[in-house]
Amino acid sequence: MNTSLAADARHQAANQAIDARRIAATPRGVAIGFPFYAERAENAELWDVEGRRYIDFGSGIAVLNTGHRHPRVVQAVREQLGRFTHTAYQVVPYESVVSLAERLNALTPGRHAKKTAFFTTGAEAVENAIKIARAATRRPGVIALTGAFHGRTYLGMALTGKVVPYKTGFGPFPGSIYHVPAPVALHGVSVAQSLAALDKLFKADIDPEQVAAIILEPVQGEGGFYVQPPEFMRAVREICDRHGIVMIADEIQTGFGRTGKLFAMEHYDVLPDLMTVAKSLAGGLPLSGVVGRAELMDAPLPGGLGGTYAANALAVAAAHAVLDVMEEERLPERAAQLGRRLTARLEGLRAAVPQIADIRGLGAMVAVEFNGADGKPDAEFTRQVQARARDAGLLLLTCGIHANVIRFLFPLTIEDALLDEGLDILAAALRG
Repeated sequence: MNTSLAADARHQAANQAIDARRIAATPRGVAIGFPFYAERAENAELWDVEGRRYIDFGSGIAVLNTGHRHPRVVQAVREQLGRFTHTAYQVVPYESVVSLAERLNALTPGRHAKKTAFFTTGAEAVENAIKIARAATRRPGVIALTGAFHGRTYLGMALTGKVVPYKTGFGPFPGSIYHVPAPVALHGVSVAQSLAALDKLFKADIDPEQVAAIILEPVQGEGGFYVQPPEFMRAVREICDRHGIVMIADEIQTGFGRTGKLFAMEHYDVLPDLMTVAKSLAGGLPLSGVVGRAELMDAPLPGGLGGTYAANALAVAAAHAVLDVMEEERLPERAAQLGRRLTARLEGLRAAVPQIADIRGLGAMVAVEFNGADGKPDAEFTRQVQARARDAGLLLLTCGIHANVIRFLFPLTIEDALLDEGLDILAAALRG
C-alpha cells in the first residue's frame, strides 16, 4: 500500500478506532446516538473526524436553538474569558448574573414579581424547583405525568414517567412522588380521563393538602412531543389554586423560541408559579435556572440554593448573547415559519408513507409518529428511517415511550437551503 492509500485508510478508520476506545474506557450506561465523532460544527452543520458532513436536526437535544457557534455567543464567551472564568458566584458574585435574572424575570410569562436562581443542568433546575415548592408549602407530595422526562438524578428519575432506560436497576426512588396519565388522545387518554385519574389519586393515595407541586412539560420532550391541551392546563391551574399547590412548568426543552414563542407557556391562558429553564438558554454552555413568583423563590433559607458551578460566568455571558440573538433575529417568529414548512412537507408525505400515524407540535417543536399496519407503534420503522437519514448525512433524534417518534430540533438559525436539503433527505428516508 502506498503512503497516500495508507493515510486514507487510517483516516477512514478514525471513527471506528475512537469508538473502540470509548467502549473500553467508558461505561455502557452512557449511551451514544451515533457511532461517529464530531470534529467541528457551524450553525446547522457538523463534520466528523473523517470529514463527513451532516445536517444537524437534533441541536444537541434542543440545546442549540441559536445554532452551533453563533458568532454573538462565541464573541461573548471570548470576552468573558479575558476577564475571569470562575469565582463561584456564591463566594464572589458578579453583575452579569443579576442582569440575566432581571431579563428572565421580565421575559417569562406574567407581570407579577419574579426572581430567578441559576444552576448548571436541567435536572438541577427541576430538583431545585421541587425544593422551593416544598419549602414554600411545607408539604411533601409531588405529582408528575406519565411519559414525562425530568432528569437522571434520583429525584429527576422519580419524577420521570418512563422506566426503560432511565429507572432500570436504580431503585428505590425518593418517596411522595406520584404519576397520573398524560392526556394523549392518540393513545386513548382524554383530558377527562387524566383529570379523573388525578381525582382518584387524591382519594386513594395522597390528600391534595399534602401536595407541594404538580410538574409538567407544556410539550412533553422525551415522552413524544405531545402538546398539553389548553383545557388540561386550565384544569391543572384551577386544581393548584384550589388546594394551594405550586404549578411548575418544565420548559427545559420547550424554551427559548422553540415553539414559536419565547416560552411554550405563552401559548396558554394560564401562568405557572415556577418555571425551569436550561438547554438553549446558553447556546451550548451548561446553565439552567428556576424562574418564579418572588414569594415562592424566597422560601428557602440563605444557602439552601446554589452550587459550585451555578451561574458560571462563561455560561452567563453566553446566555446574554442568546437572548440578544432571540430578539434581534426574531427567532420565535422564525420557529413558527420553520414549523409550518416542516409540517407541510410531512403532510405531503402521508400518502406515500402509510406508517405516519400523527404529525404534531408547536412552532418548530414538531414530531412524526409511526405505527405499523396493525395500528401498533412501529419502533423498527422509526429506527430504519433514522439510520437511512444518517447514512445520507442527516441527523434525526427519536423519542416517545414506544420509541416510534422522530422529533425535529434543528437550529432556528438554519438556512432555508439547508433546511430544504435536510427535508429532501428525510423524504427519501421515509420512502425507503
